[in-house]
Amino acid sequence: MPSTILIVDDNLVNINLLVRLLSHSGFDIRMAQSGEMAIEKLQQEVVDLILLDAMMPGIDGFQTCSILKANPVTANIPIIFMTALDQSENKLRGLNLGAVDYITKPFDQDEVLARIRLHLQLHQLNQKLQKEVRDRMTAELQLQTLNTDLERRVSKQTAALKQTMLQLQQTYSQLLAREKQLEYDVCHDALTGLPNRVWLMNRLQQLIQATSKGGQPYVLLFIDLDRFKIINDSLGHLIGDQLLKSVGKAIEACLQETDTVVRLGGDEFVILMENVQEICVATNLAERIQHKLQVGFQLKQYQVQTGASIGITMSSKDYQQAEEVLRDADIAMYYAKAKGRGCYEVLTSAMQKQATARWQLEIDLRQGLEYQEFYLHYQPIISLKNGELIGFEALLRWSHPTRGLLSPTEFIAISEETGLIHQLGWWALQSSIQQLSLWRQRIPKDKHLIVNINVSPTQLQQTNLPSRIETLIHKSNVPKSDIKLELTESALIDSDDRGIVVLNELKKLGVNICIDDFGTGYSSLSRLHEMPVDTLKIDKSFVQRLGTPNCSRSIIQTIVTIAKSLGMSVVAEGIETPQQKLELQALGCDFGQGYLFSRPLDVRSATERVIAAFSKQQSA
Repeated sequence: MPSTILIVDDNLVNINLLVRLLSHSGFDIRMAQSGEMAIEKLQQEVVDLILLDAMMPGIDGFQTCSILKANPVTANIPIIFMTALDQSENKLRGLNLGAVDYITKPFDQDEVLARIRLHLQLHQLNQKLQKEVRDRMTAELQLQTLNTDLERRVSKQTAALKQTMLQLQQTYSQLLAREKQLEYDVCHDALTGLPNRVWLMNRLQQLIQATSKGGQPYVLLFIDLDRFKIINDSLGHLIGDQLLKSVGKAIEACLQETDTVVRLGGDEFVILMENVQEICVATNLAERIQHKLQVGFQLKQYQVQTGASIGITMSSKDYQQAEEVLRDADIAMYYAKAKGRGCYEVLTSAMQKQATARWQLEIDLRQGLEYQEFYLHYQPIISLKNGELIGFEALLRWSHPTRGLLSPTEFIAISEETGLIHQLGWWALQSSIQQLSLWRQRIPKDKHLIVNINVSPTQLQQTNLPSRIETLIHKSNVPKSDIKLELTESALIDSDDRGIVVLNELKKLGVNICIDDFGTGYSSLSRLHEMPVDTLKIDKSFVQRLGTPNCSRSIIQTIVTIAKSLGMSVVAEGIETPQQKLELQALGCDFGQGYLFSRPLDVRSATERVIAAFSKQQSA
């Protein structure tokens, strides 16, 4: 017959968890959600064991235990406390009240079953022993000859009890060892065995508190491995993992006894140097590590070389939280990475100010999108053959609430880094195409008006971009050929295979592609025929040198000649003088834009320009 267990807990989640576990293990379960309900149930039915929650509303577990132990009917029922309280005094209080054991929340299922079975066995053995003692006393009165047999049986049961107690001690020792292992695992990296972020943040916080009271200074080095992603992607994750373990050992070999290397995660490591008086000690260590890593590692059949960008920050009484120290070391590391591979940088106040400014700009950018602080200006693009308006380039502007008008050069890079370019770029696409739709209603249906819209290479990583643009064009009812997407030459060169695939899909859709700032990105002219490009835009730096000693006429002529041979049109930007216009006309350039023709216009002025231009064409 299965043992009956009463579960007393005000938390239904805990009750359901224990019911499933114990029912599956063959026990007969009763439930109560308060001490009062438990006492009432036990007046109607006696159970074999009680699992009692220590902390409950109404009368808590300790009061309930006292009441049950005072009742002769329930006094001998084993009670095991369930508690999240870890203080020894709370455990001792329960045991002093008559409980036989405790189980700590959250539950370890194996521990729960082991303790329940153990105490059911002990209870059963105790009851059995008590019965046998009574029988012995009765037998002694009736027949002294049974004494020897009774002693044998008592001895046997005592051995069983000792064995059970031994098992309990072994179980307890295993639980202690497991707890120590868990504490170790929480503070150490599973791959390398090095201390992890949890350990670092705890230790840093201790050092910050000590420093505020005059303790010894410390230094933090933030290490980011160079080329790790390439190695991991090309040679596989197993080699990547081996490299991380080898790097951890190589760094450890460079350290003093008071230094600790920590793996933060990914390809990032941190070194905590304690009791360091001079920053040169840290820079010398950084140089040793970089030299050690440059030697390379033999991983299976591969000779793998890597480097490290290292940021360094020294302790300061200004630090209040561990996150601040790690943040500043990370800032210095990014400055080191910007200098090139295999460099280190010590944090300066200028770096902190720039990082703070960048952080504030990111916040402002998010708020700017939320509060609709962005708008578009439109710069006319003119035919150099007849002076007619052929379209506009949509130019993004930000009306910053405190800094005034900001150009894209001040916020596009950070919007790409944070991913906000997707939201911002899509807004620019929507607004430009919707504006073109409004202009189309004011010009003859057989005429074309092109709008050039700048696109970031980050946007090209969205594989659904072509379908979204197609849907937008369809809703706006504008010709696809009147949409021209502009990418800088350097962005096109840096685009990966996914970006090129998206460009080809846009081209198949009927949208035109333009390379902006052409001639500045060091691209191979021989590759132009492989790219889905319709128009080349000559960078204004070449246009502005026309008629000067450093004249770029031959470069422009080469660009125009190659473009024409590939069936591409050519736009010159930055035209500011009539002489530049005449020279570009002579070189065969098709179109131009610049202050000679017009500055970027707001929507109203651009609309007036459209109306005037097409009215003039109709009258002609």
